[in-house]
Amino acid sequence: MAMPDTLLLLLAALLIEAALGYPQRLYALIGHPVTWLGALIARLDRALNREDASFAARKAAGIAALLILLAVTVTLSLGLTWLCRTLGPAGLLPLAALASTLLAQRSLHEHVAAVATGLENGGLIAGRKAVSMIVGRNPDSLDEAGVSRAAIESLSENFSDGVVAPAFWLGVAGLPGIALYKAVNTADSMIGHKTPRHLAFGWAAARLDDLVNLPASRLTALLLVASAGLDGEADAAGAWRAVRRDARRHRSPNAGWPEAAMAGALALRLAGPRIYGDVTVEDGWMGDGRAEATAADIRRALRLYRRACGLLWGLAGLGAVVALA
Repeated sequence: MAMPDTLLLLLAALLIEAALGYPQRLYALIGHPVTWLGALIARLDRALNREDASFAARKAAGIAALLILLAVTVTLSLGLTWLCRTLGPAGLLPLAALASTLLAQRSLHEHVAAVATGLENGGLIAGRKAVSMIVGRNPDSLDEAGVSRAAIESLSENFSDGVVAPAFWLGVAGLPGIALYKAVNTADSMIGHKTPRHLAFGWAAARLDDLVNLPASRLTALLLVASAGLDGEADAAGAWRAVRRDARRHRSPNAGWPEAAMAGALALRLAGPRIYGDVTVEDGWMGDGRAEATAADIRRALRLYRRACGLLWGLAGLGAVVALA
């Protein structure tokens, strides 16, 4: 697909997903594309990741598993693209509907808002329960400020890898681009861990995920800085300072960019030491504001997120107009 086509497809997919999300009835009936990818990854893990093999052999097996996953994904997405294009211009709508299933604007907002609602209406216990749905850390170790920071951190990071990154690759390469991105990202979330089972086998997935998220993480930070500039209660200059100073201090090569931007915009401190299970992960602080975040700060973060999504829609539309000119 030519660039004007992919950018129009991107704008349509963003608007469809923002308006409708992924219907729960459809999920109950057929699941979700990410769950289908997950099932294939789990099957490849069981079949190829032999615990009695050497480190090098398991690393090679992980590369083979990733290549199989990508080959299946690109074949199916190219086939669906071809089918939709046989409809002519009318094929844009079904193609956008397919692509919209791999974006997460609406669901991310709903899950993070549920944490604020839990804290406001049910206190710490309800907040911990809601935040456990979106983060991997031990919720019992979190006080109200910890729950609030975890929700804001999740919003920031997932804005990048759940919205901006898939949107970026959709705009670059159409449905195959977003599908391949989600395949890599799902593989990283399932096998890209530094555990005895996946340190070697998940190496390729983790490294490729870092690479494909690199442009979007920087773009996400810029969108949040710009969003802060449109919000009378946020600090765009503070967001930019935090990005320049703190983003590279994060243990992730990508997550620090949106988290630092959000922290600076809201005058908060995010990231820092965190507990996953029984393990404490030492990490740099993003931002130099207060660490005592509240449900109100989650609401402020969601307001910035909504504006940033709107800016993303604007970029897609403007890019399509420029490309068509």
